[in-house]
Amino acid sequence: MASTINLLRLLADPTRLRLLLLLQQEELSVAELQQILGMGQSRISSHLAQLKRAGVVSDRRVGKNVYYGANHQGRNSQRERVAEITRLLARELPETSRDRTSLKLVLHKRQDKARKYFDELAGKFGRSYVPGRSWKALAHTLITLLPPLTVADLGAGEGTLSQLLAKKARKVIAIDNSPKMVEFGAQLAKKHGFKNLEYRLGDIEEPPIAKNSVDLAILSQALHHAIHPERAIAAAHRILKRGGRLVILDLLSHRFERARELYADHWLGFSEVQ
Repeated sequence: MASTINLLRLLADPTRLRLLLLLQQEELSVAELQQILGMGQSRISSHLAQLKRAGVVSDRRVGKNVYYGANHQGRNSQRERVAEITRLLARELPETSRDRTSLKLVLHKRQDKARKYFDELAGKFGRSYVPGRSWKALAHTLITLLPPLTVADLGAGEGTLSQLLAKKARKVIAIDNSPKMVEFGAQLAKKHGFKNLEYRLGDIEEPPIAKNSVDLAILSQALHHAIHPERAIAAAHRILKRGGRLVILDLLSHRFERARELYADHWLGFSEVQ
């Protein structure tokens, strides 16, 4: 990583400083950075290359896309030094507030793509093939062994699992970020008489559930749709009561690139070590 003098020299350029500030908040592609900064691809790529050579930025390939983010490798003292210098310089940067607003819009566009897919799929899950549905037969058997608990089904979709859980659970809170999915699931719950099943509109990275309030949190085939899986897992831990359990069911890492287009997958599964 660059020395303090070289780092100051590097970040004396306002564009590189703006880039680093953005990448400390979120991993972004060059196309997304273009939207935020209103600059050309070659200019942004040139500055990213300099930041990468200095060791303050790293990149990660996701299918056909490359995402850039702040480099979290190295000693804590080095990372803290970079963060402190960036914060100090940002105070003199008039574009900081505007960039933050533009970043939110770009991230909202990311989520809109998946939300639109699931809005269109609401009510059709049973008739559409979606990878990872093979759990259903086993779930019917396992649900009978479940004690009466308060359960959060995070990324519930139209609520197939939620309704199975509601047969035995004290209460089930089903969370999904698709308004159509929530609407359809709530209608199904009412139709089938599940008074202990509540649907809420929200993101699994910030679920609208009180801290320390559920016995069991489930992320079933949801993490590969999350922009930040680690944040979704951390959020699930926050809503658990002491001694509560988190169950994660998801796809193993694969190379079926078209899943991003066909199923709005953000991640192509996960390896066991992840």
